Amino acid sequence: MNSNEKDFVFGKHAGLDFLKTQNADRINKIFLQENLQASLTNEVYTLAKKKKIIVQLVPKSKLDRLVAGANHQGLVLTIASFEYAALDELLDQFERQEREPFLLMLDSIEDPHNLGSILRTADATGVDAVIIPKRHATGLTSVVAKTSTGAIDHVPVARVNNLVQTSQMLKKRGYWLFGTDMTGTDYRKWNSNGRTVLVIGNEGKGISRLLKEQMDQMLTLPMVGQVQSLNASVATGVLLYQMLNSRNPLQ
Repeated sequence: MNSNEKDFVFGKHAGLDFLKTQNADRINKIFLQENLQASLTNEVYTLAKKKKIIVQLVPKSKLDRLVAGANHQGLVLTIASFEYAALDELLDQFERQEREPFLLMLDSIEDPHNLGSILRTADATGVDAVIIPKRHATGLTSVVAKTSTGAIDHVPVARVNNLVQTSQMLKKRGYWLFGTDMTGTDYRKWNSNGRTVLVIGNEGKGISRLLKEQMDQMLTLPMVGQVQSLNASVATGVLLYQMLNSRNPLQ
C-alpha cells in the first residue's frame, strides 16, 4: 500500500490496543465522541498524551460518516495504511528461533470479517505469520482491524504475488504444506510438528487447483450434520487448535 494512504482503526478494544502498541506512531489523529463515559475518555487522553497524538472531540454523526456507519463505539483512529511484513525477512528470522515455525496461508479470503477473525485465532494459537495474495483477496483494512480486536498488530502478515510460487519456495526451505478438502485425512490425526504451513481456501471455491497440487497432505473436518460446510474462519479455528494441541499435548 502507498504510505500516504489513510485508513481507520475504530472501536474501544481495537483502538485502545492499537494505542498501546509500537504501531501507535502511525496514528495521525484520534477522534473521540463527545460525552462518552469518563473512564474511556480519560484512558484515551492519557495514552494520547504519552504518544503526543492530537485528540479531537466530535459528535457521533462525524464518526458515523468516517466509518460509514460501522459500530465505532465512540473511538476512531486515523492511521497510515497497514503495513505488510516481508516474507523473506520473516523466514530468515524464523531460522534463528528454537521452535519450528507455523505459517498460515490464505487462498483468496474475500470477507474482511473472516480475515479479522482468522487473525484473532492465529494470535491466540501462536501462528508465526499469515500469508495472503495481493490479488483477488481482502487486505488489511479497518474492518479487519476491528474484527481482529487488536490481533492485527501482533501477527505478521505477508502479501505475495503468487501463492503457488511461494509454496514451492517454502517447500525448498523445508516446510510441509497441508491443505483442506472434503476428502482427506481426518484432521484429528494431523501431526503439525516441524516446519508447517496450513493452507485455507476461498470461502466458496476452496483451494485453487494449482495450489492444491503443491500440498503434501489434505485434511478433512468430519461433519455429521445436514450442512456439509463451515465458515472459513470457523474451520481455520478448529484446525489451528488442533495444531496447538499437536505441538503442546497435555501431559
